[in-house]
Amino acid sequence: MAEASPQFAVEDLGRMPYAAALAVQRDRHEAMVAARADAPPHRILLVEHDPPVVTVTRRQGARDHVLASPEQLARAGVELHETDRGGDVTWHGPGQLVAYPIVDLQRLGLGIHAYIRALEEAIIGTCGAWGVEAHREEGATGVWTGGPGAGARKVAAIGVRVSRWVTMHGLALNVRPDLAQFGLIVPCGLHGRPVTSIAAERGRRGDAMVPGMDDARRELVPRLIASLTRPSETVPSSRRG
Repeated sequence: MAEASPQFAVEDLGRMPYAAALAVQRDRHEAMVAARADAPPHRILLVEHDPPVVTVTRRQGARDHVLASPEQLARAGVELHETDRGGDVTWHGPGQLVAYPIVDLQRLGLGIHAYIRALEEAIIGTCGAWGVEAHREEGATGVWTGGPGAGARKVAAIGVRVSRWVTMHGLALNVRPDLAQFGLIVPCGLHGRPVTSIAAERGRRGDAMVPGMDDARRELVPRLIASLTRPSETVPSSRRG
């Protein structure tokens, strides 16, 4: 596995409410854009959202995929926030490792499609390190186990925003979250597609050994840096976003 690169700074935010972490993201994004000429380090923010939160995009129909009423969410201790990333509706909470890369795609030589593939590759490798075989699913974002097709289970969600070729948001890997809380929503708007975790997949095999969150961080970060710095497609010269 590749070692951490001096081109990247990693910030572990620990457990943090969604709104506070979003404010950190926006601050780091603005700083990256403002200092672009000086080629500042790319950043990877790591966080577990606490309290748990359901995030909903502005996509038409996304609100319909929140199955729980405001009262039910409150009783479950789950916040609800609108988000400006791509995708639909998702859940974040303790036991789920969220990585928000704040990276300059032009400097990395990555187009948006290649960037998404890089996030998927890092997740697949991290799952594999714990004996969980994961893959991409045609026509469905994120990373999956089992299947393919209707039998696949989603182990990680991906939703990004790119503005002036600097990224925000990113990936959410289910390490050992409370999977019951995904019943509050239709995850990513995909009906009938179950959600899983590394812990649940290891349990299916009768293996009680489950990675802790620090273990997951140590596996994911170098894989993410390696996949982002691998030569790939070149982005267009336009900075609109």
